[in-house]
Amino acid sequence: MSRTHSILTRWLGVGLATVLAVVTLALAITGRLGLYINPDSTWFAVGMALFLVAGAIGSFLLPLGAEEEHGHDHGDGDGDGHDDEHDHAAAHRQHPVAAVATATGGVIASAVVLLVLLLPPTSLSAELALSRDIGAAPLFAGADVVNLASSGDTATFGVGEWSAVFASTTNPEAFDGAPVELTGFVTPADDGDFDLTRLVITHCVIDAQPASIPVVGDGGPDTGQWVTVTGTVRSSSDGRLAIDATTVEVIDEPEDPYEY
Repeated sequence: MSRTHSILTRWLGVGLATVLAVVTLALAITGRLGLYINPDSTWFAVGMALFLVAGAIGSFLLPLGAEEEHGHDHGDGDGDGHDDEHDHAAAHRQHPVAAVATATGGVIASAVVLLVLLLPPTSLSAELALSRDIGAAPLFAGADVVNLASSGDTATFGVGEWSAVFASTTNPEAFDGAPVELTGFVTPADDGDFDLTRLVITHCVIDAQPASIPVVGDGGPDTGQWVTVTGTVRSSSDGRLAIDATTVEVIDEPEDPYEY
């Protein structure tokens, strides 16, 4: 096997995994790993990253190409040497389609890893939230959210919990007059002046779901702008709930832009 092929093989295995592990550790140290995963999973991500780094260090104890040689039967020395060499070469020979697939996959995987390494960490955009909004009740909300809200214990509710209440309550009058102070970004509304939106993640940003609640007042800032809304929950004559805003304060994106 050529030295170049051995280097490429190691890069596609140990190299890519090590880069991702180092990026994960760097994000954890700088407090930005929460832009990608639920903070409750940080310990697992960091643990796996440390395991990968330890494995990468151990891999340098192996000579290049050793992983390809492992497991090959080179015979007991009684056969024809030419046949052994032929069998050995055949074992390493790839079908052209498999070779192309390997090369394509390697280029794509390398590009993704290098983009993760080079691009600064950033939160998901309002445009993505809009693209994932299918108009259905939030899947992350359980029945206990509405039951808890009915007891009046809403002090810790975020946009996600309130959106579940707004979407599923059968007694909207029970929440009329409830004070709220919520932070999110502005998205266009079907009812009200704008929607206050937040992305809610269960495990990582791949499963992020938008949660939105309508706000009425004196209009709203531009789409995507982060705001803190202070106001009161109001029930309309047709049973719809909305936030009657007292103040809408424009703010910078918070350090932790997601709800969990």
